[in-house]
Amino acid sequence: MRESGRTIRLGMLTPSSNSVLEPMTARILAGQDGVTAHFSRVRVTQIGLSAVALGQFAQEPMLAAADLLADARVASILWNGTAGAWLGFDNDVALAAAVTERTGVPASTSALAFRDLFRRRGIERIGLVTPYTGDVQARIQANWRSDGFDCSAERHLGLSENFEFALARTSEIAGMVRAVAAEGAQAAAIVCTNLAGGAIAAALEAELGIPVYDSVAVSLWKAIDLAGASTEALIGWGDVFATA
Repeated sequence: MRESGRTIRLGMLTPSSNSVLEPMTARILAGQDGVTAHFSRVRVTQIGLSAVALGQFAQEPMLAAADLLADARVASILWNGTAGAWLGFDNDVALAAAVTERTGVPASTSALAFRDLFRRRGIERIGLVTPYTGDVQARIQANWRSDGFDCSAERHLGLSENFEFALARTSEIAGMVRAVAAEGAQAAAIVCTNLAGGAIAAALEAELGIPVYDSVAVSLWKAIDLAGASTEALIGWGDVFATA
C-alpha cells in the first residue's frame, strides 16, 4: 500500500470508552507495507439524546485531539465515531471542515464515510444494525432517510453505555445482519465503531450475497481514500475495500 515510497500515517479520533476500533484497525492493516494508524481519544461514555450525552460531541475537544494527531504529520484525520448518524450529516460536515481548517489535514467522519460509500456504490436500501436504544435508532433512520437512504430494515440492541457495546457477541451481531438481509436490504451497515462486526463481515457477505459494511472498516476505507492511497491490498475484509 506504500505510495511512492512514503509512509502513509492515518489519524483517528477515538471515543474514550471504545475498545474495538484500535485492535480491529490493526488487524486489517497487519502486513501492509507503509501504512500506519494513529489514535487520539476524546471522552465519550454514554450514547443517548439527552443534553449531557449529546454534549460529548462538542467540537472543541475534537479539535484539541486533532491537533495532537497533526503533530504526527498524518495524511488524513477521521472522527472514528458514528455520532453523526444521529446528530445529522451536516454536523459532521461542519466538524470535518473545522478539523481541516485547524490542522490543514483532510478530514472526515464515520457517518460521512458511510454516506460516501453508499453513494459510490449506488446503495439506497440499508439494513441498519446498531447497539443503540430505540430513540437513537429512530433518529438515525430519520436522518438517513432525509438523505435518500431507506433504513426501514433495522435491528438494535437497546444499549446506551458505550463500553458495553464491545461486549456484544458476534453471534448477536450476525443474527441482526441476517435479519435485515432477509427484509430485502441491499447492504447491511453495522453502525458503531465499538461493535465487533469487522471480523465477521466477509463471511456474512459470502453467506448472504450482500455487502456488509462495518463501521471500523468503513472509517479505515475513508481514511485511506482521503490520504490518496488505494485499498486494493486489503483482501479478505469484505466488499468495502473493493476498488471497483
